Amino acid sequence: MIDPGPLDDGAQLLVVAENLLARAGLTALLEDRGHTVLARTEGADLQPDIDRYQPDALVVDMGWDSGLMRARLGQIESDLPILAIAGEDDFQSLSVLLQTLRVFPQFALLLRQSSPDVIIAALDALAAGLSVIDPRLSALLGAVGGADDKSMPSPLTAREQEVLRHLARGLTNRAIAQELGITQHTVKFHVNAIMSKLEAQSRTEAVVRATQLGLIAL
Repeated sequence: MIDPGPLDDGAQLLVVAENLLARAGLTALLEDRGHTVLARTEGADLQPDIDRYQPDALVVDMGWDSGLMRARLGQIESDLPILAIAGEDDFQSLSVLLQTLRVFPQFALLLRQSSPDVIIAALDALAAGLSVIDPRLSALLGAVGGADDKSMPSPLTAREQEVLRHLARGLTNRAIAQELGITQHTVKFHVNAIMSKLEAQSRTEAVVRATQLGLIAL
């Protein structure tokens, strides 16, 4: 897993946005606050760019139509922290975006109207190992999951149980992939399925809920 420590002292970041002005604006903001922007990209070759520049985190403007960028994020194999900035799309689009982001060990989801201080605070939260979501999007949490009962509508498959046990050990997607001999993309698929079945918004919550259900013992 990428050590979040460098984020504290000035992260080396990859800025991703289809819009040239959005890339320039985010770069100016981040560099003004002491971070280093290694590169600015529209995201068409996101995985090669990650491999080339080895950033500490991604800062992504989702654009006015977030579907394309969601697809690009869903295809990368990386445990990098991701700060995603989205427009006020329809509720369903933002809900799908949250599901895309939550398979990453650390993510932040903010609205485009967020102030520079809020954006930097979100990076600080990622540095502390946290995931954050704009308070204005709190209703999404109920849509994605979060029931209070102790039932689980769909049982976990054998492979999902394996992945869950590794999540409980605190392993990253990359480490789980190496342990099980599968790709990181496949791990993300299983993690997303686990969180959907457990109605959890994060990996940590999935582990807690699985413990409550007796699926794993800590």
